[in-house]
Formats: sequence, structure tokens, C-alpha cells
Amino acid sequence: MAAPVWSRLKVTRNRFTNTGMAKENPNRAEYERRIHRVLSYIDRHLDDPIHVATLAEQANFSAFHFHRIFSAHLGETIGNYLTRRRVEVAAARLASQPRLSVLNAALAVGFGSSEAFSRAFKKHFDCSPSTWRTESVKRYQKSKISQALRNPSQAKRPGKRYRVGMKSKSIPLAVQVIDRAPVRIAYLRYQGEFGPAVGQFWQEKVYPWLAENNLLDAPKYGIARDDPETTAKNKLRYDAGAEVAKTFVPPQNTQLDELPGGLYACAKYRGTPAEIQTGWDRLLREWLPSSGYQLDARPCFEYYSSETEGDEQTGAFTCDLCIPIAKL
Repeated sequence: MAAPVWSRLKVTRNRFTNTGMAKENPNRAEYERRIHRVLSYIDRHLDDPIHVATLAEQANFSAFHFHRIFSAHLGETIGNYLTRRRVEVAAARLASQPRLSVLNAALAVGFGSSEAFSRAFKKHFDCSPSTWRTESVKRYQKSKISQALRNPSQAKRPGKRYRVGMKSKSIPLAVQVIDRAPVRIAYLRYQGEFGPAVGQFWQEKVYPWLAENNLLDAPKYGIARDDPETTAKNKLRYDAGAEVAKTFVPPQNTQLDELPGGLYACAKYRGTPAEIQTGWDRLLREWLPSSGYQLDARPCFEYYSSETEGDEQTGAFTCDLCIPIAKL
């Protein structure tokens, strides 16, 4: 996951008032908007049969030409994209839910059998789903050991370190299960490797856009559409945006979507962008397996309320890390 360098965005409102966002070709912007509708539909219906005609209807394009339009825009065919998203989502669930069977993981993302799922999984990841789960646990354990070796003072005094971030396993996570209402959001999309580039995206693109559209005081969201453990770096998607009213009219460079409501497990986070992955790891690999819940198909996101704080000196900030959950 990733997070913006929120503290650096605490600047005067008038800083960006006269910059103006770059003008985009209105026809190209409309194409972008239609393709975003299709990708959002796919993410919401991975457990259902998805037909090309339905996707073309979502985009309001001719079904005859939709294959070509989709491939030109995404750089992969519809079939390859659907298979990739399904096995990537399943891989993330297998890594974070030790009790989830391979069959249930397959069914949850639209495969009709564990055999078909295993074939597609091995073709994509070059290993079986069971091997993937075993290796994921090893990677997570190794990363915790390497963090302690790099930061010996952290290992000796975990409580003190926890005041900055969420790295100490000895301190229980402050997690609340919340029934959230659906939220209409306007957003900009970043695609590429997570990390410092996401903070730069917030600073250089998102904050000027928020100021120009009078959204600085609105609740803000950072939505990770893909898991960096399963998706190629150049295909990772991250949406940064804000809650908007039904009357909000999006400018050409802006996408609209509804963040689904329902049950979410939300953990309070305070730390730097470099530390936030540890927060996500603890939520997914420490809290979730013993919680009685499992992940579902909705996206994980960072929630920045009006009470979000930031420290310009350390780069630390606060937010809620939210994962979508359902009963086991």
C-alpha cells in the first residue's frame, strides 16, 4: 500500500489558486471516463461471469469494437486482464487468510473449479496456489526479522517506537469494525510503483486539483486498487480523491466512482510513508486471521478525515487504514 506525504500538503490554500490544471482533450477525457467505468465494474464483479457485451455496454461502446479499444488503452486483452485480476486478488487473499481453502479462493474470484484456477494461477505466478501461500508466510516472517536487524533499537524498545508508527507487535492494534455508508468520490488515478512516487503524486497533482475544485475540507481517500505483492509494479493503480456531493460536476481530468459501503476493519495509523506498509501488514496478517472475518472484493483504502494531522519535520501523518471484511 502507499500513502501521501500528508504533512507536506499543509500549505496555504491560495498557493494553487492561479495555477490552473492542464487542459485535456475532451474526447480523450471521455474515453478515459468510460474505461474507468469498465475497470470499476470488473473489480466489483470478479466473482460473477463477466461478458464482453456487458463491459461494452458499461462503456457505451460498440461490442464489435470494444476488444480493440480496451486492448489499445490497457495494453492487454480483455481475457488476459480478467484472468490477471482474478488470480491477483485470489493470491492476496491466500496470503492473508491462512484458513481460506484454494477452492474457496477460486470460487470467490469467478473460477468454476480449483483445477482451472490452479492452471491460471501457475501460468501467472509460476507456482501453485499452495506454494504461493507458504512462500508468502515465509516472506512476511523474513521481512519482520530483517526490520529488526536493520533497527536493533526498535527490537529492544518496541513500545517507544510505536509512538511514531505501528511497528511494534507487542502493542495491540487499535482496530474498529465499522459499517460504513457508500461514498461518492471524485478522484485522480496514479499508475506505477507505490512508494515515494505516490507522495509526489499527491503533492504535485492531487493537492492543486483539490484546491481548484474546493475539496480541501472534504474527507479524502487513498485507494489501493492492486496489491504490490501480486501485481507488476507498472500496473499498480492508486486513486487519490475526495468525497463529493451528487451535484458535483467533474472537470475533464476527473473520474467519479462510488466507494462501496458495508463492514470495514479500520486501524488508526500514525507514522511516515516509509512505515505504512508495516501497518497494512499487521492489519492483514496479525489482526485479520484471528478476527473471524475475511476480505471481500471491495478495495482497501486510507481515510483522511478533517482531523488528519501531519508533522512537517518528520513527515509523519495520521489516517485510518481500512480493509473490507465479511464474516468467515
